[in-house]
Amino acid sequence: MNDDEAVERVSRKVIHVDMDAFFASVEQRDNPELRGKPVAVGGSQRRGVVAAASYEAREFGVRSAMPSVTAARQCPGLIFVPARFDVYRSVSQQIRQVFAHYSDLVEPLSLDEAFLDVTADRQGLGSAQRTAEMIRRDIRQQTGLTASAGVSYNKFLAKIASDQNKPDGIFVIRPEQGAAFVAGLPVRRFFGVGPRTAERMAKLGIHSGAELAQQDLEFLHSHFGKSARYLFNAARGIDERPVRPNRVRKSVGRERTYGEDLTAEAELGAALDEIIASVWQRIEDNGVRGRTVTLKLKYANFRQITRSHSLPELVGDREAFARTAHSLLQTVLPAELGVRLLGLSLSGLAPASAAATPVSSAPFSVQEQRSFDF
Repeated sequence: MNDDEAVERVSRKVIHVDMDAFFASVEQRDNPELRGKPVAVGGSQRRGVVAAASYEAREFGVRSAMPSVTAARQCPGLIFVPARFDVYRSVSQQIRQVFAHYSDLVEPLSLDEAFLDVTADRQGLGSAQRTAEMIRRDIRQQTGLTASAGVSYNKFLAKIASDQNKPDGIFVIRPEQGAAFVAGLPVRRFFGVGPRTAERMAKLGIHSGAELAQQDLEFLHSHFGKSARYLFNAARGIDERPVRPNRVRKSVGRERTYGEDLTAEAELGAALDEIIASVWQRIEDNGVRGRTVTLKLKYANFRQITRSHSLPELVGDREAFARTAHSLLQTVLPAELGVRLLGLSLSGLAPASAAATPVSSAPFSVQEQRSFDF
């Protein structure tokens, strides 16, 4: 497919808006004494996990889901502040009202990011780039916060573009530029390509989008299984997924691939604590609770298993969620083969307002499932 054909087949105009260090930026906005200083939301100098970090803290390597002790060691002047999720949700609603002014097709991903399909050009601004600029202006005026935006013809490229000029930036990838732009990307920038997958690709001589695009589907299937079609299309700048404003979220979760296999119970427990913190933040972001907790492991030999437990009532708080997750982990110990990937999710979702008193005494039973999620 040449460039002219690519332009002709593409009709969508998609914007991905991503707030800049959202939680930390809200704290710096509301407390002038924190401005320009390294801030970590959540945790403390002695215990806990960082939920979010300001850009000043990120310069020292502080990241979300990092143990607070590690963060404090890397950034001696780090200021810890408690999370205020009610405030973050309120600001997020202001931001979504801005989105609604420009499009009916808005797909929120979390409190601080969303896709918008602005093909219809509701405000008659003449271009998706101009629309993105106006959205960023309105967000700043109404909330005092900055946002970065990516503009392109599909969701895959718009999301990558929003990260190009962070913070407080905008980047546009036009249809005739898509394939060439992807060709120059390191494969690590592709969504879903973690450190271990990137390492496997490197051993196959695949380091960039261009080298990935040279591989046929048969080759990709033989080495990467279910993700082959995604990789094949993404390497060519293709993503046919529409922006779904009424997307029903079935689960909230996170998984992480480790550079070195985990075997000791203590290190697996610590790794799970990090994931619990990250997933619970996403649960709060989405304003949901759920009944079923699922633990996912992939061993060093690539064998994958899941363990799940369904509670009689919604998981009401983080403590109950963590307790269930660690109970599931105990069912797979010892991990003699070593664990290369650890994941955790909550499903059977309902609005947080429906949550009952946290469940603590339900009889524990485990269901083993096969999982083929990417």
